[in-house]
Amino acid sequence: MKFPIFIADAFTAKAFRGNPAAVCLLENKLDEDMHQKIAKEMNLSETAFIQKLHPTDNFTQSSCFGLRWFTPVSEVPLCGHATLASAAVLFHKIKNMNSTLTFVTLSGELKARREEDGIVLDLPLYPVHPQDFHEVEELIKTAIGDTLVQDIRYSPDTRKLLVRLSDTYNRSFLESLKVNTQNLPQVENTGKVKGLILTIKGEPDGQTQAFDFYSRYFTPWFGVAEDPVTGSAHTVLSSYWSQQLGKKTMHAFQCSSRGGELKISLRPDGRVDIKGRAALVLEGTLTA
Repeated sequence: MKFPIFIADAFTAKAFRGNPAAVCLLENKLDEDMHQKIAKEMNLSETAFIQKLHPTDNFTQSSCFGLRWFTPVSEVPLCGHATLASAAVLFHKIKNMNSTLTFVTLSGELKARREEDGIVLDLPLYPVHPQDFHEVEELIKTAIGDTLVQDIRYSPDTRKLLVRLSDTYNRSFLESLKVNTQNLPQVENTGKVKGLILTIKGEPDGQTQAFDFYSRYFTPWFGVAEDPVTGSAHTVLSSYWSQQLGKKTMHAFQCSSRGGELKISLRPDGRVDIKGRAALVLEGTLTA
C-alpha cells in the first residue's frame, strides 16, 4: 500500500510556524485501524485523510471528498487546521481546478473557498453558556493555579471549556503562562470537558498589528498537550468574542510558541468563515 502524504503548516504563511498537519490522499479505502496507526506514526496534533467518494472521482477535477481527522490517540469530530491544510494541498499542490471544495465529515459538510490571500473555511459556530466556577474549579486551578479568571463559559456541542483570564493580563503574560496539562485527564474524567481554551481580550492600541483577542488551547484528553493553532477552538471563541465585543468581523491570534493568525467573519446563516494561509513543508509517499 502506497499513497501520497504531505505536511502543511496551517494558519501561517511561513514554514515551521502555525499548526502542522499531515494530509493523506486515499485512492481507496483504508482498513479502519490503519488511520490510527498512521496518525500515531506521524505524531502530529492531527493527520487528515482525504477520501474519494466515488470511483470516478479524481483529486484534480472533483469538488467533493470525504475527510477524517485523527490525533495520535483517537479520531476527532472537527479539526479546522487540518481542513485548511487539506484544502491547501488540493488547491496548491494537486492544482484542483475548483474554487470551492466540499468535505463530508463527522461535523457535516464543510466548505473551503480559495481566495487570493488565503483559504476560507465555512465552519459551524458553536454557542457558549455560563459555567459555574465551583464545578470546574479543580480543573482550572490544576491548569493555571491562582491566575485571575474573569469569565468561564462552556460549549456543550464541542465539550470545550472557555476560560477568559483577567483583562489586566496582556499577550506576553498569556504567551509565557505555564499551563499544567499532564494531570487534567485525571482531574476531569467525566467526559464533560475535552478541551481547555484560555483567552484574553486583545490590545488594539499601540500595537504593530491589532488583534481582537488572543488564545491558547489544550486538549490532553485527545493526547495533545497544547495545540499550536486551532480552528475548532475558534468556532467557540468566535461566538463568545462576537458577543463580548459586538463585532461580526475579528482578527485573532493563537499565541502558542509557533503562533498563528485567523481572520473571522460571522455569517448571516449562523456559521462562521475562518480565513488562513498554509505553507507546504513536506511531500512524500507513505508505504505500509
